[in-house]
Amino acid sequence: QVQLVESGGGLVQAGGSLRLSCAASGIIFSINAMGWYRQAPGKQRELVAAITSDGSTNYADSVKGRFTISRDNAKNTVYLQMNSLKPEDTAVYYCNLRQWSGNYWGQGTQVTVSS
Repeated sequence: QVQLVESGGGLVQAGGSLRLSCAASGIIFSINAMGWYRQAPGKQRELVAAITSDGSTNYADSVKGRFTISRDNAKNTVYLQMNSLKPEDTAVYYCNLRQWSGNYWGQGTQVTVSS
């Protein structure tokens, strides 16, 4: 089993910054991908950013240049640094881990950006 615990969400004004963290515990294999997805009210869940265990990254076009994903493999933790936040970034952000044993999700953390 894998558990993912997110932290770092909150309320911020447009142009501000937040840093999300997600710590994974349980049976974690060395080869995996971790990432962040988000879901706004009335919209589908979408990929924000992902990073593999060897450091390859992938970003949604809407966050390129503003968000940075990173990870600490020793701590099984993934981070999302979000800068220049916009009201349209408001959503519940979910941490995700994919490895051969399955696809796992955190409980979600709310990010609200006020204009």
